[in-house]
Amino acid sequence: MTAPDTLPVVLVVDDEPELRALLAEYFGRHGFEVRQAEDAAMARRLVAEQLPDLAILDVNMPGENGLSLARFLRESHPRLGLVMLTTAGESVDRIVGLELGADDYLPKPFEMRELLARARAVLRRASGGPAVGAAAAPATRQVRFGDCLLDLDQRRLFGREGAEVEISAAEYDLLALFARHPNRPLNRDQIMEQAHNRGWDVFDRSIDLRVMRLRRKIERNPDKPEVIKTVRNVGYVYVPGGS
Repeated sequence: MTAPDTLPVVLVVDDEPELRALLAEYFGRHGFEVRQAEDAAMARRLVAEQLPDLAILDVNMPGENGLSLARFLRESHPRLGLVMLTTAGESVDRIVGLELGADDYLPKPFEMRELLARARAVLRRASGGPAVGAAAAPATRQVRFGDCLLDLDQRRLFGREGAEVEISAAEYDLLALFARHPNRPLNRDQIMEQAHNRGWDVFDRSIDLRVMRLRRKIERNPDKPEVIKTVRNVGYVYVPGGS
């Protein structure tokens, strides 16, 4: 990852050389160091040489696709920011990418300014910067989620024995939102607005997928959740005394 006072490093993985060059030029002009890979194999080599701060991955590439690469990157480097590029209308790929742990996605074709804004938002969340529109954190800086403990200062989650439970920046944002609103049912609109800082479609399954992943990490029995419960026809509620 990038040391203080150095340029953030973004890895662009796409099989279209024109798009890679365009992204490299644009992000370079806006204060990023850009590395380029034409396929997943090259991306793996570049990541082994230097871990970037953010990876922008095209879903559809020859050979190993972006979804497989995203899985590898999320499992091996949980704090790496991931933004997926999908062809417009490919909702299945988008949903699978989010389930694998991508922090954001953008359908092609896209505006460069929007991609830059999304990339900066992901990096800001990963580095612990304030989320736009987020409410003030509770007075206590540690919040219990079942057998796990969320440290709001370190933005880290710890398990029953004190071992760290790896979570992505997006997963932290969701837990922090629940921590600010204990015992209060939150609908999907509220969660989408406050935990992701963008106007998701209310019917998008991304929130449900993120909750499902978090339940696997904090619930004793994810199939019968006691900490983050489903509120029928509403959304979800965090129950501090659960589990």
